[in-house]
Amino acid sequence: MQNYKEYFKGKKVTVMGLGLLGRGVGDAATLAECGADLIVTDLKTKEQLQSSLDKLKKHKNIKYVLGEHRLEDFMNRDFILKAAGVPLDSIYIAEARKNNIPIEMSASLFAKLSGIPIIGVTGTRGKSTVTYMIEHILKAAGKEVLLGGNVRGVSTLSLLKKIKEHNRPVHQNGHPALTKAGISGKPSATMFAVFELDSWQLQGFADSSISPQIAVFTTFYSDHLNYYKDNLETYFTDKAGIFINQKKEDFLLVGKQAWPTVEKWQAKIKSQIIVPAEELPSGFTINIPGTHNEYNAMLAMSVAKCLGIKEDIVKKAIKTFKPVEGRLEYLRMVRGVKIYNDNNSTTPEATMVALKALDNKKKNIVLIIGGSDKKLDMSVLVKEIEGKCKKVILLPGTGSDKLSLKEVIKVSDLKQAVKEAMAVSKKGDTILFSPAFASFTYYANEYERNDQFVSVIKKLK
Repeated sequence: MQNYKEYFKGKKVTVMGLGLLGRGVGDAATLAECGADLIVTDLKTKEQLQSSLDKLKKHKNIKYVLGEHRLEDFMNRDFILKAAGVPLDSIYIAEARKNNIPIEMSASLFAKLSGIPIIGVTGTRGKSTVTYMIEHILKAAGKEVLLGGNVRGVSTLSLLKKIKEHNRPVHQNGHPALTKAGISGKPSATMFAVFELDSWQLQGFADSSISPQIAVFTTFYSDHLNYYKDNLETYFTDKAGIFINQKKEDFLLVGKQAWPTVEKWQAKIKSQIIVPAEELPSGFTINIPGTHNEYNAMLAMSVAKCLGIKEDIVKKAIKTFKPVEGRLEYLRMVRGVKIYNDNNSTTPEATMVALKALDNKKKNIVLIIGGSDKKLDMSVLVKEIEGKCKKVILLPGTGSDKLSLKEVIKVSDLKQAVKEAMAVSKKGDTILFSPAFASFTYYANEYERNDQFVSVIKKLK
């Protein structure tokens, strides 16, 4: 592990994207505390970012350029720390590259500096659940876990402070050794970083020519085509950053749904490939609904096997695992009606999975759906809805009109959506909030939409 404090000290760094979720704030604070010379630039204005700026006001070595980016801030710097979601054709990143300035991202920079094994999880669907399952298993096995990447409110760079000398494993060829004796050996490391990695964050791994020691690829569907300009190959290429720079002693675990796409890259893969079964073995149980969660559990369990964690520990951990917030999360029962929060389902495939998980052949699901368009095909989802839902409550958004449903109840916001859903529900029914679209336009981010729904449900009597 490099001394991260010395590495950052005196460095001229441009932080591109501060945001409101806490990640950019924590990263900027870590760099400032280490004595970096910072420029923080964001397209949002000072007024829009005030809550984030308030958390950084004690740091005097930060210069702010807000409401715009300037080319001059991408020249004569030691590196650029790029936030997720920066456009692929950004003229500012192009300017930095023209000047041979390294482009860093927080998760990959952590991986380079930390000296501990990284378990990275990506995929269009399932990555959050698998990430948290792995964390749960490792903690059950007595390991320390740093959870980061695309995790709400977590600054990945700030996690560097939590690593002590005794946490670092034996290194082989400059690489953190996962176990002392291969797949059946005991874990060499006492601390692991478990990162949920979306396609944007994996751009940082590709730029740095590194990949996690254990890479998990859950599923691959069309998504973010608005960002990738309808180019599915470019989307997958970013995802491939999770495995393309792995070494022969590393592991790549691929879900069966994703395997046909990943297999096309097999000639370039150096690591050990594992494609787990989709169903739990006899004697194993999970307490979250849906066969898709058995699929997720098999991927998490396979990671545990790679690390030599005992089967009885894994079995107990899987049984006690609880749903992740916003992922088919059971909230409560109101007047005999069960209510589920599936806020993070922002693709048609994700909402279809939720419908299948809750379907009991009685057509008693009241679905709340709608949001901002991501240029995805909704035709199969429409058929699924018509076969499984008694009523559909449609939220506003640029994507909502793409749902060619015969009968819907149109509403203006989530509060009205819940009111209408309760009005048409009776004892034994299920209300499912599974939007199938992004949260943009009407919400600052997906978490704001999640929190608003949860708040409305808590107030029901």
